[in-house]
Amino acid sequence: MELDMALRVDESPTLTDTSTPQEIAKHKRWERSNRLSIMFMKSYVIKGIRGFIPESHKANEFIQAIEEQFFSSVKALASIVMKKLSSKTFENFRIVRKLIMEMRDMSAQLKSLEVDIFESFFVHFILNSLPFEDTPFKISYNTHKY
Repeated sequence: MELDMALRVDESPTLTDTSTPQEIAKHKRWERSNRLSIMFMKSYVIKGIRGFIPESHKANEFIQAIEEQFFSSVKALASIVMKKLSSKTFENFRIVRKLIMEMRDMSAQLKSLEVDIFESFFVHFILNSLPFEDTPFKISYNTHKY
């Protein structure tokens, strides 16, 4: 069916009056492949994302637009997780262990998004989120030799 022809082969030059029947047939096959490829890709892209992707008339351009949109979405997601991590406080939790586990989960999310958090910074995030009553624990940790 040559559905991927538009992805594998560059578009042929514009047809002219002197184009051969083979060139015309190849161009028609490419146009059909391009049209079907775009249609299939659009049917699999979530509607919420589709609205942010610029209109494209070529399958390769459509794929590049999706890649650009995905890249910016990953950066936005990393920013949201970082903001949540840095604003976590003990007030929202009953148990310190639960707070630490949620912060570790956020750290793992950031690592999956290729955002590295140094372990020492992460520990300080946790310590700074603990309530005033845990000051002796903070002092003990900070004075502990490695």
